[in-house]
Amino acid sequence: MASHSLLQALKANKPAFGAWLTLPGLFHARTVAQASPHLSWIAIDCEHGLISLVPGAAESIAGIQGVRPNGAGPSPIVRVSATGIAVSSSWQIKNALDAGARGIIAPMISTAAQAKQIVADSRFPPAGRRGFGSPFTHGLWGMETSAEYLDTVNDSVLVMVQIETKEGVENVREIAQVDGVDVLFIGPYDLSISLGYPKPSPDPHPDVESIIQKILQASHASGKKCAIFCTSGTQAAIRAKEGFDIINVTSDTGSMSEGISSQLSIALGN
Repeated sequence: MASHSLLQALKANKPAFGAWLTLPGLFHARTVAQASPHLSWIAIDCEHGLISLVPGAAESIAGIQGVRPNGAGPSPIVRVSATGIAVSSSWQIKNALDAGARGIIAPMISTAAQAKQIVADSRFPPAGRRGFGSPFTHGLWGMETSAEYLDTVNDSVLVMVQIETKEGVENVREIAQVDGVDVLFIGPYDLSISLGYPKPSPDPHPDVESIIQKILQASHASGKKCAIFCTSGTQAAIRAKEGFDIINVTSDTGSMSEGISSQLSIALGN
């Protein structure tokens, strides 16, 4: 098996803290990746961020991988833009994984059937239907041959499906039981909106929070990991104590804005 930071954290049953990348560029990605040795992963957002799948995601992945030798840096994870209701996400997942992503996040997954399609697109046969042929991917994993990559990567790529719709909540147990799904990822913003509640500000409505805890329980009951998007270290620390396995702590744009605002306030004596 080819390992990476996020996979190692999950196997050790340690909370894996990450950051959200919404802006493109190799050096931008590298700067985020260098921000802390405690980053287990970085999500490259090709859904709501301004990062294209080709070549944007590949450049971001290269920037993240360049921060520490032997793959010891954060694991680059790509959120594709296709939702569960899209005709096909196959080409997007193929592009993301060929670019060297250690895993994918598929948004708006509402049924077990949709989750099975995501798994199939993420695994090489016989476990799935992912196409093979990139001359670059094995090198991005630090492997000498493409044959080595083909033989090991099915057990190393993480498949994450986002639970963020009313239908997804209703079908969460069936989704969690899909073979090949590694992580259920909770998107509190779309989840709140789809259930008729305002978006978190900064925390979810108590009724939505109750549903979040049920998703966490359903994930662990099926032997799957559970992830959640947070916007601060304070939120992330609470989620870690609650038993979440993968926790986003901040975003590039959020941290940049907060940092500039904070330093200007200090400069102005506020």
